[in-house]
Amino acid sequence: QVQLVESGGGLVQAGGSLGLSCAASGSIISVNTMGWYRQAPGKQRELVATISNRGTTHYADSVKGRFTISRDNAKKTVYLQMNSLKPEDTAVYYCNADLILEGPYPTLRNYWGQGTQVTVSS
Repeated sequence: QVQLVESGGGLVQAGGSLGLSCAASGSIISVNTMGWYRQAPGKQRELVATISNRGTTHYADSVKGRFTISRDNAKKTVYLQMNSLKPEDTAVYYCNADLILEGPYPTLRNYWGQGTQVTVSS
């Protein structure tokens, strides 16, 4: 079964740091773009950051300079280091990835993780 499993998150005070990780597992040939999204209560899910399989990164303006996305291709894992956290960063954070799957022929599919809560207290 192909899945994205997230870890990390939790409760932190404003100005603090947290790290998230997300590992892809299953019958996967390769992993293309990976990313993090978040959804705060009553709001739509929004992009936080993405990273291509070559390491090209993209960040939402709201997190530039504070968050860092990285990946380990051998481990099929993406990370998000969050520094200088603000109360407005409070949300459920979701991992997302484009995966090339094994099978009769390679198939590209997009997957979401289950989400992990990040709460920043003021």
